[in-house]
Formats: sequence, structure tokens, C-alpha cells
Amino acid sequence: MTAPVTADLCVIGAGSGGLSVAAGAAQLGARVVLIEAGAMGGDCLNTGCVPSKALLAAAKHAHAMTTGRRFGVAPAIPQIDFAAAKDHVAATIAAIAPHDSQERFEGLGVQVIRAPARFVSPREVAAGGTRIRARRFVLATGSRPAIPPVPGIDSVPYLTNETIFDLRTRPEHLIVLGGGPIGIEMAQAHRRLGSEVTVIEAERALGRDDPETAAVVLAALRAEGVVIREQTAAARIAGGAGVTVHLPDGSAVAGTHLLVAAGRQVETEALGLTEAGIKAGPKGIAVDARLRTTNRRVYAIGDAAGGLQFTHVAGYQAGVVIRSALFGMPARQRTDHIPWVTYTDPELAQIGLTESAARDRHGARLEVVRVPFSQNDRARAEGRTEGLLKVMVVRGRPVGASMAGPGAGELVQLWALAIAARLKMSAIAGMVAPYPTLGEINKAAASA
Repeated sequence: MTAPVTADLCVIGAGSGGLSVAAGAAQLGARVVLIEAGAMGGDCLNTGCVPSKALLAAAKHAHAMTTGRRFGVAPAIPQIDFAAAKDHVAATIAAIAPHDSQERFEGLGVQVIRAPARFVSPREVAAGGTRIRARRFVLATGSRPAIPPVPGIDSVPYLTNETIFDLRTRPEHLIVLGGGPIGIEMAQAHRRLGSEVTVIEAERALGRDDPETAAVVLAALRAEGVVIREQTAAARIAGGAGVTVHLPDGSAVAGTHLLVAAGRQVETEALGLTEAGIKAGPKGIAVDARLRTTNRRVYAIGDAAGGLQFTHVAGYQAGVVIRSALFGMPARQRTDHIPWVTYTDPELAQIGLTESAARDRHGARLEVVRVPFSQNDRARAEGRTEGLLKVMVVRGRPVGASMAGPGAGELVQLWALAIAARLKMSAIAGMVAPYPTLGEINKAAASA
């Protein structure tokens, strides 16, 4: 063990949250040590957001070739090179990787250590033969795919988001275990790229989202040939020639590949949290509103903190931690203004309260404004009239918005601003939107 390294801030985990903290702190003049045992960029760059959106983009081009008849364009059967689609995925990752690279962060003055980290005391961490003593620590160690305890699952080969993007041969029939955002996105991408796809979900598919808007997306996938079996738990899984998922009603689904997309789990066992006096549970590390753990020198952000598991949440929390850890400001996180998007086609977006949650909280004070995309002239021109926007309004202010439709992930950003800034609907109604744009749907809801 070499002489201890001292730092103002030691960040463990070089995913989106950890990189944001390290870059921000270094540029403010802090001495920063960044520790990462795996690939720089973490899950988002290498096995999550970036590769999934790149694969969805390839699938969108394939699908477009089959849907031009109503525009006077003869449909054609796309000739899909699945390996080339994966080349696009790899090229996208490679193009973004320099921004997250060790070289860039060392150029910012960050000391980067590529090794597993473990606390050896409440204020010291050991990593790769180096002991780091810091004023503050940030745990940004992310999460891993959760593998459900289905009998037989350990006896068959299965894919997760960590391995599916390495697959170079198109699955003939992909069975997706889990109907959350990852499972549904991958189901549509592989269906459009020529695979048969069956999704098996123990509860309601896209269960975190508003049921009315989620139903729009699920209907679109079913119309494209994706089989979605909801309220159906896998009873057991068997191998052989491919994989077979047996269901409680006695039926079975046989496929060539199995993708497990049944949620995420936080793994903290290797971090030595006990030695640091840090409490953690099954859902993650315990933190307060300032994202401090039970060791006040140590913060946790992103998936490790057990909250919303989104890249942009980790980035937002990084700003909270920098203000608190470096400047001692009473910065606290809030979650009511956090949006999330499922990047299917049509997209599904949510910010703030869903209708059912808003009714539970606000009762008779709640007003729900609904605007279908069929009333938007640009949507009509594009032939994309499926879907709707719902805005939950209390005393003239939006408290939530649910949207399913073309570009929902872009359109919901206005509601993210409105809720974050606590704007009234009248402020949005007073906005002049260019005609004809999909964004007019937001003004239409406010004007209502």
C-alpha cells in the first residue's frame, strides 16, 4: 500500500452521476479522485441509454420502409443486416466515449484510479493498492440487472441489458421477461428488426406510467406484432433447443433467446459500508434530503441512492451534492419535477403526478386537461394522430403531465420547466408557438 492520497472529494463510480460530480468539482478547483472498476461512462454509455436508443433508431428506419402507403410511397420489405445495426450501436458508443474517458478527466486534473474501491474506515477508501483519504466521498456505483428467482432460470442462457447489445445474430424469437421501459423498448426494436417477440409481465406492462397513456404505446406494439402477456408471471423456465417459459395456466412460450428485464438492484456488499458506518437496504443506500448517508462525510447519488433510476436524475443529484459537499450550502433534492421517458414509437413521457396519484393527493381540487394528438394540425400532416396529452392542474398550476405520442420526450420538457419553476398554466397559454408544430399541443392544453 502506497502513501495515502489526500483529496477534497473522492468519487466512487464513473457513470453519469459520478462523472458529473468529478467534472464539476474539478473545474471548481477541488482536488478530486475518481475510482472506477469497470468501463468509464458506466451503464448509460455502455449498456443502457446510448446503445438502446441507437438500436431503436436503426429499428425506426426499418419500420419506416413498411409504412409509406398512405403517403403515396410503396411499402418495401427491409433487408436488415442485424450485425450492421449493432455496428451502428458500437459506433454511437465510440463517438460519445471520449467525453467520458479517463484521458478527458485526467486533463481536468482528476486523479483516476481503475480498480474496485472499499472503505477501510469512516474517511478512507482503498483502491488498487492506493489508500484515499478525503474530506467528502460520493458513492455513484449504479445498479445491476435484477434476476428474478424463477425456477430454472439459472439453467438456461439469458441476456440482460449488459449483454444483449453484443449479440450479432438476430434472435428468431426473443422472449422478454419484464414489461418495464427496458423490456418494452427492446421488444419494439427487435420486432422492427425482424424478430418474433413475446413480452411476459407479472403485473401491468409499463406499470409506473399512467394507464391511459401507457395503453397507447402497448396498443402500438401489439399492432406491430409484439405479443404482450400481462398479469402473467413466469412459473418456470426450461432449456433445450432454445428456451421455454412455462406459465401458471399450463401454457408455455418457446423462443430462441431470453432477455431478462425485470428491474434493477443495487449491490453494495463489496464497498465495505459497515466499516464506514453507512446504512444500506435492499433498495439502496439510505440518504437524507441532502443525499448524505449515515456517515455525514459520504453522499450517495443515482441508482445507488435507491430512488428514481434515470441518468438525468443522477446528473441532477450531482449538482445538489456539489453545492452541499463543496460549499456547505443547504441544497436538497426534490423529485416532483423529474420527468421520465420510454423511447418507444410512439414515445411515452411522464412528469410529476399521474392522474390517479393527483386525485389521491388533491381530490376535488384537481382538474385534468386532455388534448388528443388528433387535434394537432402537424400531427395530422405527419399521419401521427395516435396518443394524447393529459395535464393535471391544481389551482391553475400543473402538478403532473402524462403524454403518449410522437416526440413526447421532447414535448414533456415544457412541463418539466413549468413544474420546476412553479409556473401557472396562464404562462404557457401566453406563449406564442410556431404553426404548425407538435408543440402547439402544450399551448392547447394550457389554453383550455
